[in-house]
Amino acid sequence: MKRDKKILILTSLSALSLIGCKEEIPMVSLGIDDFYYIGRMQKLDLHPALTGNEYRWSMAGENGEWNAVSSERDYIFLEGEEGEYRMRFEIVDSKTPYEHEFLIKVVHEEVEYSPYISRVYEYYPAPGQFINEMPQYEPGDTYAEILKKAEESISGTNDIMISLGGYGGYVTFGFDHTVMNIPGEYDFRIWGNAFYELSDPDAKGGSAEPGIVMVSLDTNCNGLPDDEWYELAGSEYYSSDTRQDYSITYHRPEKDKTEEPDDSGFLTDTTYIPWEDSEGKRGYIAKNSFHSQDYYPLWEDRDELRFEGTLLSPNAKDLSGVGTYYVLYSYGWGYVDNHPNDYADLNSFDIGWAVDRHGNRVNLPGVDFVRVYTGVNQYCGWLGETSTEIARARDLHISIPGDKPLPPAEPEEPETE
Repeated sequence: MKRDKKILILTSLSALSLIGCKEEIPMVSLGIDDFYYIGRMQKLDLHPALTGNEYRWSMAGENGEWNAVSSERDYIFLEGEEGEYRMRFEIVDSKTPYEHEFLIKVVHEEVEYSPYISRVYEYYPAPGQFINEMPQYEPGDTYAEILKKAEESISGTNDIMISLGGYGGYVTFGFDHTVMNIPGEYDFRIWGNAFYELSDPDAKGGSAEPGIVMVSLDTNCNGLPDDEWYELAGSEYYSSDTRQDYSITYHRPEKDKTEEPDDSGFLTDTTYIPWEDSEGKRGYIAKNSFHSQDYYPLWEDRDELRFEGTLLSPNAKDLSGVGTYYVLYSYGWGYVDNHPNDYADLNSFDIGWAVDRHGNRVNLPGVDFVRVYTGVNQYCGWLGETSTEIARARDLHISIPGDKPLPPAEPEEPETE
């Protein structure tokens, strides 16, 4: 993440000259400069050195009125539009009150931002039929090498699909700038490989493997995805069928395990990779005849893989009644790999949907990191496990040729059941 090197410069305030023979007494530096340059969509991390009972950060509006923007001691300034922003910081304290005004000039970046993924920070898939193939594992590959392959697959406009495996498997990525939260607008888009069944496209069923999206702002400004995460509450978040605080643990299959095929001929080992979850249920990721490679990530040295998060209800129906024809139906909105890519709005996301772990709405000025994980724990016969796939993502606030306007984002408060 780029950071303006000037933001940490501290300036000493002018010393107070006293009349008579008394010595000059220097004032303690506030730690806030009088003037800053910062690129648009880049964060300015402000840390005052003085303390008090309360704090107030304000920004001057077009008419000169002061609008409060934060009551925390530290403040991260972030704006997407170029221009001059007049700021005021106040320490509200009966004994040591303080007020300081300063100017921030937001300028255009020296190197044009890319609207697409620039870095993949984490790739931790759950076991699945496409693992070790998307991306391709080569004997001896380390986690760092697989992570690089994942980044090469989905960064820029590469459009090479990666799989997240069964429930909980995830990828974390970011851009070369902070993605701004523009109220009422979709902020970023993610491509998957969902499709509708041709015989009944209006039912929006076919292959929908919904992935849940989480976002994070780099509040400690260290360039790593180690700050608090927030879920984007999609159409199913408030459903009585959706469960939060769910977890699952997968186990590495035994070496030289005896395979247990089913009668269909499609499943070559029905007890391949065992799992148990936080609800006391147990099951397996089966191996099928279409994918004969290892389904457990071969670069992993852990014999157990644990994932946790929100669990969406199963979205598949066996229309054959005998396990030979499954249709996976799309949820309304707010999930990855949930609608065909042609539906731009249904594959786009509003940072304004973010909620904390208790379901409370949070107001983020932007995000630096995006995480997608498979949101359904479901096995569909010869189709295998439901696994989210993604190909690329883009910031919708950086225009590219051929852009078409999207409708306003879905309401921030999904309907409850």
